[in-house]
Amino acid sequence: MAQNSFPYTYFEGKIVPSEDAKVSVQTHALQYGTGVFGGIRGYYNEAKKNLYVFRLPEHCKRLVNSTKIMQLQIQITPEEIQSIILDLLRKNDAKQNVYLRPFIYTSALQLSPRFHDVKADITVYALKLDDYLDTQNGLTTIVSSWQRFSDNQIPTLSKVSGGYVNSALAKSEAVQNGMDEAIFLDARGFVSEGSAENLFIVRDGVIHTPTIPSSILEGITRRSIIQIAKDLGIQVVERDIARSELYIADELFFSGTGVQVAWVKEVDRRVIGNGNIGPITKKIQSIFFEAVRGEQPSYMNWLTPVY
Repeated sequence: MAQNSFPYTYFEGKIVPSEDAKVSVQTHALQYGTGVFGGIRGYYNEAKKNLYVFRLPEHCKRLVNSTKIMQLQIQITPEEIQSIILDLLRKNDAKQNVYLRPFIYTSALQLSPRFHDVKADITVYALKLDDYLDTQNGLTTIVSSWQRFSDNQIPTLSKVSGGYVNSALAKSEAVQNGMDEAIFLDARGFVSEGSAENLFIVRDGVIHTPTIPSSILEGITRRSIIQIAKDLGIQVVERDIARSELYIADELFFSGTGVQVAWVKEVDRRVIGNGNIGPITKKIQSIFFEAVRGEQPSYMNWLTPVY
């Protein structure tokens, strides 16, 4: 297993040693990408000697909603997934920052790409993880030549594993061109999101972010950023954003479970703002990192303590 893996994984109804959590090459989801997943973070607070899972109920509810959208044949509640995750973290005695990946997938060994009448299971694994992308020094990005798929092609409100081929193509294109990340446009040509992140721009003190119909994932971190901004008295507008607006934004930042809150310094080799982290992004990023570690009393309801 990877060096950042924990010793135990939830697999086929029980917690097992991670090296024993394996599937057959004939597994339906491996062939067709017929599964849905979540990405969840836990942050360890050394002073409080506790691990806090960020917005666990919301993540588990979205995962179950994904199974409904995709007709996955499994009967499981958000509360049951929460219990699995907390039990797994305690079994692993996790006392550092973690990333959790619950995955509900078609586990049957059979052919035919479909969701109905195919047995599904859930697995959950945990990784030791700090930053996924650089949150401090600014990211370089390009607008991808790959278009973000629309909701009528693959449901964008569901984190469907097969849909991440789209993300992988865009991410590889960006990195192979010397950039950190990609930005998708939707089928209409408006800004959508990053390869695995929601996107915000700041213009004249107002935050703007693409709408759900722009083929974005309904991000839970995105929802949190909007709430923090509103609590700060900063106006947030959800609307269509033209590509050229990226180039003249005063600030631009990504949000997501993996990326957390990371500012962007360049799009298509055009410097954003003055090339430094903007004051609004910096303030929101600071509050966010305090909140997820249990250092912001007003946002403690976002956290589920493990111990």
